[in-house]
Amino acid sequence: MSDNKVQIFDTTLRDGEQVPGCKLDTNQKLIIAERLDLLGVDVIEAGFPISSPGDFISVEEISKLVKNATVCGLTRAVKKDIEVAAQALRHAVKPRIHTGIGTSDSHILHKFKSNREEILKRAYDAVAYAKTFVEDVEFYAEDAGRTDNEYLARVCEAAIKAGATVLNIPDTTGYCLPEEYGAKIKYLKENVKGIERAILSCHCHNDLGLATANSIAGVINGARQIECTINGIGERAGNTSLEEVVMILRQHPTLGLDTSINSRLLYDTSRMVSEKMGMPVQPNKAIVGSNAFAHSSGIHQDGVIKNRETYEIMDPEEVGVTESAIVLTARSGRAALAYRSKKVGYELTKLQLDDVYDVFLTFADKKKEIIDNDIHEIMKVVKIEAPVEA
Repeated sequence: MSDNKVQIFDTTLRDGEQVPGCKLDTNQKLIIAERLDLLGVDVIEAGFPISSPGDFISVEEISKLVKNATVCGLTRAVKKDIEVAAQALRHAVKPRIHTGIGTSDSHILHKFKSNREEILKRAYDAVAYAKTFVEDVEFYAEDAGRTDNEYLARVCEAAIKAGATVLNIPDTTGYCLPEEYGAKIKYLKENVKGIERAILSCHCHNDLGLATANSIAGVINGARQIECTINGIGERAGNTSLEEVVMILRQHPTLGLDTSINSRLLYDTSRMVSEKMGMPVQPNKAIVGSNAFAHSSGIHQDGVIKNRETYEIMDPEEVGVTESAIVLTARSGRAALAYRSKKVGYELTKLQLDDVYDVFLTFADKKKEIIDNDIHEIMKVVKIEAPVEA
């Protein structure tokens, strides 16, 4: 893998599906998996095979279907989990077992009622056992965001010695600040013996709205995989948003980092996942929200009409959106009204536009948005003839 390539590990079908009310059946998972493969993700985390018979079947069927991406199954640091995952992944062209254990003092004390040395041994044993089934083994240090860096480095070294090819450094609770998370990745990059044999991976949650920022800080400091979901779906406040990290890296070429994602499929993929999971995308969601390329302020509309780059840093077509939307509201100006009127067939002179604008404001004060039918009604009021259809 080239040093400027950031792998995209998509966990929509595992971590994303853990959202209450977002349960998918196997057929729905297969449809999404096929789209993710077409989108160009490097790894598809298909599920947690031991968690239920349905999850096992889904991972197994996705393994048969996917031809390009690595197919990954999650496990705990438990032999039976690992055996079941290996069985579910046996048809995959490129299988990966994702195993691990909590490493923060909070997890060690309260969750496992154990100690650091015992957790170190369990981490090593889990990776070594997974390695007997597949060549590609990813190790996760759960709650790494709150784990002491020196101890975390020791755990990572043990995982590498056992054969781990990827080290997942999760900010499980979404607590880290970007500079803190970036510094953690940098520390591991500089202090873990054998780190050149493994890829560092960012898995950030969005509890404080910092998942994307933390993931970008991670790759700037040496991580080369980002774990994310379509639309940022996931437990609690969600995960790192795939579309956000992809477009941030693409819009900042000076970072020297990019992904293999076909960004023109992002919008349609977002809509597909939203529909299948019954999870609406918030209108102001970055990149794929319905308002991401919509303008209602008169000043913004005037600028965008004259030159899109005045208020848009991305061409909407880059993410699969046909064009920017000029939304007519009471805050819209004459330029936007003339633009939308022309779209529906009215070429207005300056004098006509003045008359139309006065009536438009009366309409707009009563409505949230002026649609094309309203424009026709406004034209009737000012006695401007309807356009002749070809």
